[in-house]
Parts: sequence; C-alpha cells; structure tokens
Amino acid sequence: MSTPTTVPVPPRAMSDDFHVFDTTLRDGAQREGIAYSVNDKLAVTRLLDDYGVGFIEGGWPGAMPKDTEFFQRARAEVDFQHALLVAFGSTRRAGVAVADDDQVRALLDSGAPVVTIVAKSDVRHVDRALRTTLAENEAMVRDTVAHLVGEGRRVFVDFEHFFDGYRHDGDYGVRLLVAAAEAGASVGVLCDTNGGMLPSDITEIVTDVRERSGVRLGIHTQDDTGCAVANTLAAVEAGATHAQGTANGYGERAGNANLFTVVANLELKKGLTCLPEGKLAETVRVSHAIAEIANLPPDTHQPYAGLSAFAHKAGLHASALKVSEDLYNHIDPRVVGNDMRVLVTEMAGRASVELKSKELGYDLSDRPEAVTELVRRVKELEARGWSFEAADASFELMLLNEIGRPVSPYQLESWRAMVEHRADGRVVSEALVKVVVNGERHITAAEGNGPVNALDNALRKALVKAHPELETLELVDYKVRILEGGTGTDAVTRVLVSTTDGRVEWQTVGVHENVIEASWLALHDAIRYGFLHNHQR
Repeated sequence: MSTPTTVPVPPRAMSDDFHVFDTTLRDGAQREGIAYSVNDKLAVTRLLDDYGVGFIEGGWPGAMPKDTEFFQRARAEVDFQHALLVAFGSTRRAGVAVADDDQVRALLDSGAPVVTIVAKSDVRHVDRALRTTLAENEAMVRDTVAHLVGEGRRVFVDFEHFFDGYRHDGDYGVRLLVAAAEAGASVGVLCDTNGGMLPSDITEIVTDVRERSGVRLGIHTQDDTGCAVANTLAAVEAGATHAQGTANGYGERAGNANLFTVVANLELKKGLTCLPEGKLAETVRVSHAIAEIANLPPDTHQPYAGLSAFAHKAGLHASALKVSEDLYNHIDPRVVGNDMRVLVTEMAGRASVELKSKELGYDLSDRPEAVTELVRRVKELEARGWSFEAADASFELMLLNEIGRPVSPYQLESWRAMVEHRADGRVVSEALVKVVVNGERHITAAEGNGPVNALDNALRKALVKAHPELETLELVDYKVRILEGGTGTDAVTRVLVSTTDGRVEWQTVGVHENVIEASWLALHDAIRYGFLHNHQR
C-alpha cells in the first residue's frame, strides 16, 4: 500500500518530553451550540499552532465529510510552526482485517503524521457495546496500532472509560496498554470518559497503572465533577507526560479540561515547560479569539484568561494591592496576557478609588478631598442602583467632573421621544433634541428603530457639524435590568450601553425610574466619553 503524503513536521516543534495535546476541534466541538465550519477549524488551528501546542486533533476523517475536507485543506493551507496535526479514529472493526477497514484507511488518507485511535478498555463495554471477546478487542488494538505505525504514522491510543473500567477489572486496561505499546504506540491515554473521577482517584489509579505497565501515559478528563483540570494535574503529578484539553474547556456535557488553565498551572505552578518561550503571554488573546470563532461569549470568570480573573472589588483587597500588587494576585497577570482590574462599587474604599483612577491614567495621590468625594458619590449612586464595575467610562467622567475637568461637547435644553404604532402595523420611533453646541442652539429630529436609537441619531445629528468625529460612534450593545425600588413596589431601571468608534469600545451606565431617561443618561455619557477620547485624553 502506498503511503499518502503527510503533514510535514514543524520546524520549531516542542520537545517530546511533555505533550500538550489539544482536542478543541474534535472533542471540544461536541459542546452544545458549537458548529465549526471548515474555515472556522482552519482559523482555530492557526491560533493553536501559533500558541505553541504540540498536537492539534483536527477531527475524524472518513466518518465526517467536513473533517475529511479539513485535513485536505490543512495540508495545503496551514503553515505549521509548532504543532503536529492529529487524525482521530477507531480501531479496526471486530472480525475485519485491518488492511480492509475503510475507517483505518481514511486515517492514512488524511495525511496526518499522528493518529489517535480510540479503544474500549472497560470489559463491560467490550461485551455490551462492541459485542466481541476480550481477546478480539486486544487484537483490534494490536493490529490497528501496528498497521498505522508500519505506514509511518505516530500513534496514540485513547483508552475510553479507562478509570471506570479499572474499578471493575483492574487488569484488563493494563493488559491493553502493554499490547498497544508492544505494537508501537507512543502513548496510552487514560480517559475519564464519564467525568466521574476525583483527584484522589486519578492519583491512585495512574500511579498503579504506571508502575504495572511501564508504558508512557497520557490523561484525558471530562468536567462532570468540576475536577477536569485538577484531575489532569493529579495525573501529571502521578507520572503522565501527555495532557489533553480543549480551548476554554469546551466539550460535551460539562466540558473538558480547560487547556489554558492546565498549561498555565503546569508552567507557573509546577515549573513544567509546555509552550515555546513567550507564548504563555498569548493566553488571553488566543482564548478570546477562539471564543469568537465558536460564536460564544468569553467566560469572564475563567481562570487566567477571564476578564475578571484578576479583578478586585473589596476595599480591603484594594488597600493591600496599593501596597503591593502581589498581595492579592497569585501571579503577575501580564504573564498570561491579562491585566489587573480594580472594580469601583459600593464596597469601594479610598484605596479602590485611587487604584482605579491610576489604572485610568489619573494620579489622585495629592487630591485627598477628590478621593473622599468620589468614594461618597460612588456609594450614594450604587445604593440607588448604579453600577460602575461594568461602566469604567461613566466612572472616569464622574472623576473628571470631581477634579474640575468636566467633559461635554454640548449643553442639553430638552429631549423628547415618541413611539407611534400606525394603522398599517408599522412602529415608528422619532426623537427631538434641543441642545447648545459652541454657543449655537440646535433643534434636530431623527427616526430610529426604537426610541433610544432615535435619540442617539438626533443627538449626533446636532453635534456632527461641530464635532464630525462623533459621527463614527456606534452603539454596539444595550442591556436593561429592572431593579427593585426603594419601597419594594416601584421599578428602577438600569441601562448599560457599549459604544465604539471603530478602534476602542467603552461602557456607560444610566439609572432612572423611566427606562428612556435611564437610556438617555447612559447615551449622554457614551457621547461625552467619545468626545473625551478624541480630544482631551
């Protein structure tokens, strides 16, 4: 049999001492709501390769047409610098010669230099799912590994349900590991397929299996107990030198071990080299980019890569951070490409306000009276429903007002918004705004797809002649939350608005009993911050 062209080995591949194996495009794609196109998969592949992972499992060629196309295009379109591309498939079928198995042939035809095959290691699955004998299942593993290795492929074997199977029969899985290694497999991967293990289980079993088999071991964990990352670390501590995971922990059910968390913990806490030098600092960028491709919002509370991973809210924390940032940060956030953030809320003290102001570029160390008033003002407004932790722009505008640098490109006389439901079923929103700009009075009207959009259009229509840069502003997100009123019966509305000028994005907040007035307050701050960003910063 002729050997198909394989993906070349990258020129800067990582050391083989420890494997970082990514399965975002195969196991991670099983997450509910994810449906990668081939172009998406190629984009994710490039990101992961640039990040420096050692192996990228691209999918199951032959079983899925999309994955077959992906491997064809990856060979031609991706200039691999660090990773080896991996094709996933199964052992030969029971009772079928390996050379005659179409699925095994598809793995070779993919051109991938590495192949991962999945094998049953739980005797109950062999009997009930495969409906074959333990001896035949072992032969399926031996034959498939030997055949692929003979065709020039490097082979890993994922032993499905290994830990559950070990609890039922502690010898059979070890027997399969030895059989795979004798046939030429590089790694035997122990899979917690049901995700039911705890770290102590992993430590016990991996230690025993390593001592009894003498085989190089890998680990693949699911997060059904919330322990996927911890279980992966436990396996590595017990001797596994191959760790599998997915970007952002994507995967079936509760997900897989989060590759970014695993890698950061191994590098920063265990001193293990997982990525090429300097690549760990790309963690946040790659994490968020893959989330965008998956069309999922980034997890703001994800360890290391989340927006809130190094965000501090309590005044006590801020007081310590003012002395030294490492007192409440377990690492320097910049190591993973993140930043420390101080959230200004009703819990804020003087230290929080000073740190947040410094973060925004203002030194208030010699303005104690301004700090005192800002703390008082924040607590007063937050007690009435305002929230500045997600609205830095509104806080900065309040800060500037307090230090005598108020920002506004106009003075408001009045505004009016109207929604009309017409006889033909159309709903039309109109707004009228009266403002003074550079001493000149303007009365402008505009329509919009809602009263807030109409107000936005009317206001900017009045401003663009004097301030043409404001024409580029665009409202990109609008969130409304109904808060309980002070008496428990009247409703208070909080509106958060996100705005961009095409270069940066900022958030502003407004609160009022009337939803349109709350929206106006948030919009007013959005326009003022856009003006500030272009003129006074």
